[in-house]
Amino acid sequence: MSSLPPSSFRLSIFLVGATSLSKMSNAASAAPAPYRVLARKYRPSTFAEMIGQDALVRTLTNAIATGRIAQAFILTGVRGVGKTTTARIIARALNCTGPDGNGGPTVSPCGVCDNCKSIAEDRHPDIFEMDAASRTGIGDIREIIEAVRYAPSMARYKVYIIDEVHMLSTAAFNGLLKTLEEPPPHVKFVFATTEIRKVPVTVLSRCQRFDLKRVEISVLTEHFKRIAKQEEAQVDDDALTLIARAAEGSVRDGLSLLDQAIAHGAGQVNAELVRDMLGLADRGQVFALLDLLLHGKLPEALENLQQQYNLGADPAVVMQDLLDLTHWLTRVKVIGGTPDDVTLPETQRNRGKELAAKLGMPVLARTWQMLLKGLQEVRAAPVPLAAAEMVLVRLAYAADLPSPADLVKEWKEKGGGAGPAMTPVSRGGGAAAGNGGGAASAALQTQPAMMPSAQPQPGETVAYAAMPTTFPALVQLARDMREGLLAAELYNDVHVVSFEQGRIEMRLTAQAHHDLPGRLIEKLKQWTGQRWVVSLSKLPGEPTLAEQEQAEESRRRAHAQAHPLVQAVLTAFPGAVLESVRELQPPAPEIEADDDAEGPAYMTDDVDPLDELD
Repeated sequence: MSSLPPSSFRLSIFLVGATSLSKMSNAASAAPAPYRVLARKYRPSTFAEMIGQDALVRTLTNAIATGRIAQAFILTGVRGVGKTTTARIIARALNCTGPDGNGGPTVSPCGVCDNCKSIAEDRHPDIFEMDAASRTGIGDIREIIEAVRYAPSMARYKVYIIDEVHMLSTAAFNGLLKTLEEPPPHVKFVFATTEIRKVPVTVLSRCQRFDLKRVEISVLTEHFKRIAKQEEAQVDDDALTLIARAAEGSVRDGLSLLDQAIAHGAGQVNAELVRDMLGLADRGQVFALLDLLLHGKLPEALENLQQQYNLGADPAVVMQDLLDLTHWLTRVKVIGGTPDDVTLPETQRNRGKELAAKLGMPVLARTWQMLLKGLQEVRAAPVPLAAAEMVLVRLAYAADLPSPADLVKEWKEKGGGAGPAMTPVSRGGGAAAGNGGGAASAALQTQPAMMPSAQPQPGETVAYAAMPTTFPALVQLARDMREGLLAAELYNDVHVVSFEQGRIEMRLTAQAHHDLPGRLIEKLKQWTGQRWVVSLSKLPGEPTLAEQEQAEESRRRAHAQAHPLVQAVLTAFPGAVLESVRELQPPAPEIEADDDAEGPAYMTDDVDPLDELD
């Protein structure tokens, strides 16, 4: 076997290594770039790219343009509305030097200078971003306090961005106060928080506050439409509207949902796909469900709910959608037209307007209250579907019930007497046989009306109580009629000024209920069959019955205390206390049978009322 010279061998190894490195380099260059989620890819880099925050953009633009730049800013709002993004844009706007390197603070950062690039790539040495959720102590703030003394190395300003600032400890806040109030001219602070109420007032007073509002659904929809077009994804307008509604005003949440929907549909996204992905109920089905309930059609309503559940709708989400729809219909009823709601197609807007015209405010208010309570039950129930069905049963059976105003009106039209049951007022289109509303109607029509009346019916005799002649007799009458609460109020809270048959003049104590005279008039009419006049007076009147009994008890105790026998007992037993005094009636006279006596003999010994003391 021939051997190669050592030099040739080394050359061969080198050539093989070079070939391998070349292949690796080509493979690396051919590898796709890592995917960036839409929330990061389309994060605004200038004020002009921000959406839904016009007031904030206008204020900061004018401040930077005029040089009126505050020493500290605090940005607050719900998640995903642009707090941290705004803080980074402020840092770029303050430190941008322009393409030529000679520019000053600007509202439109160039994006090409070293400062703009470094800040965009999160590697600028003078821009410090701290997460207060993980660094909450005074030691972290002490590092900032010591570092602010030194001038920036590259930028015009040192910018300290503290996210979720409300999570700093009390010591950290106190340590930051002096530096925050009088920072060096080359230092700016930008705070972001979702819980502005947890930030001390001493910190808020040293900052310019900006409240970032939720982005409107229409603005979010247009923004998502532009992004979907740039991503070359086919997304229906209805799907974009559903995503914007689910985002609840958060741009980041909406972009995350849009990213998920595009991946779920492989670039083809429609409303049905978004509903399945989010577990939402079909808006048209929600309209139909509420219409069925308000017409009392319970079997159809339960079938509608079951179909939505089979398609993946969460029962709690269905209840929430019913609540939202009830609120929207109420606004339609109050405003008198169809509000501009981009979350609903035009056909559903017209349908909602027609439905609102058939409903009265009492029905809508009652539906809202029942759904609000039902939503809590569904969320807490072990079987949400069963709880949701029970809520629908209550709504359907209450659909045909008349309002209290209708009951009173019809009762007055019938003379105020207790007659046959009043037919419920229809709440829109009659109920089908066998449904909830029909059952409720039938029950109401067959049951007698429970309306109180002091007028006896023809052929009916009513036994009234004896007419009280004194106020204590009136109190005793209330007790006999099992009106213990009323009797207690009369006993403790009424100063009688004058009392005569059919008329009472009284003064109430400060603790008495203001409706006591009205309730007393009503009860006296029921008990005696006559109408009494009860009036209030400012005259002092007699003491209340409770005060009279207390005074009488004090008199009896004083009389007993002065009795010689009681004095002797108290002397013989030091520390003894006279608890109560009871007066005994004298025993019945005893007759001695004596045949020879001219007449009966009677016991004449008097009985001292102090013979029995507790």
